[in-house]
Amino acid sequence: MSKHIETNPSKERIQYLKARKRKKILISLTQIMLLIVFIAQWEICARLKIIDPFITSQPSRIVNTIIRLYNEGQLFQHIGVTCFETIVGFISGTLLGTAIAIILWWSEFLSKVLEPYLVILNSLPKIALGPIFIVWFGAGTTSIIVIALAISLIVSILEVLNGFLATDEEQIKLVKTFGAGRLQIFTKVVLPANLPVIISSLKINVGLSWVGVIVGEFLVSKSGLGYLIVYGGQVFQLDLVMASVIILCIAAGIMYKAVVLLQQLFIKSHI
Repeated sequence: MSKHIETNPSKERIQYLKARKRKKILISLTQIMLLIVFIAQWEICARLKIIDPFITSQPSRIVNTIIRLYNEGQLFQHIGVTCFETIVGFISGTLLGTAIAIILWWSEFLSKVLEPYLVILNSLPKIALGPIFIVWFGAGTTSIIVIALAISLIVSILEVLNGFLATDEEQIKLVKTFGAGRLQIFTKVVLPANLPVIISSLKINVGLSWVGVIVGEFLVSKSGLGYLIVYGGQVFQLDLVMASVIILCIAAGIMYKAVVLLQQLFIKSHI
């Protein structure tokens, strides 16, 4: 027999939701206005020679540079190269980091053995390993992906492992009383409880993957946004540098928003 559940919200609930929606809209509009004011002031100051447009560039020149790259057929080529390297490094770092964290949670002995090494590797400047990776994997896309992977991997392992270890002990004891084995404890308690932690590690890995890829492109690439930034700096084309940085910000923002959307879908599915 089906039960009828009252779904009509109260008047106070409706008012609360409307106020919350208005607040979100106000925040979004304020963010947009701040960006518009910043860009307008930047353009005006450059036109009035308050700042040197050769050094700081200006929005109109950046737009012209992006249009020129598009007309030359280079814009999406460079964006595609960087996005491909970032996505591969991002997915690899997250999956491999989560897999290693599962192994370390499964074996307390192995976790204790590797703990100091993980801490040392996490504190090591991964950028310093860039030339080594280039020698090992060659001056190409593989080296760039490995650099991105190296920067995000250890953070993923530590983040997810700490979440696994912090799982509610009472829940684990409860399933143990029903005779649950190690695999059942992990699949029924630990993993479901730490899905938010894994999604949080995705957010962290977005930024780390972009950092790793851009650093790799600084060192070895012949295409990509990092290459454009280095090339523009070498030939003093600051318009090209600023255009590349802005495209980079937009691409990173889109990738981060995709992770946030994934998080929201996950939350809705568990309500």
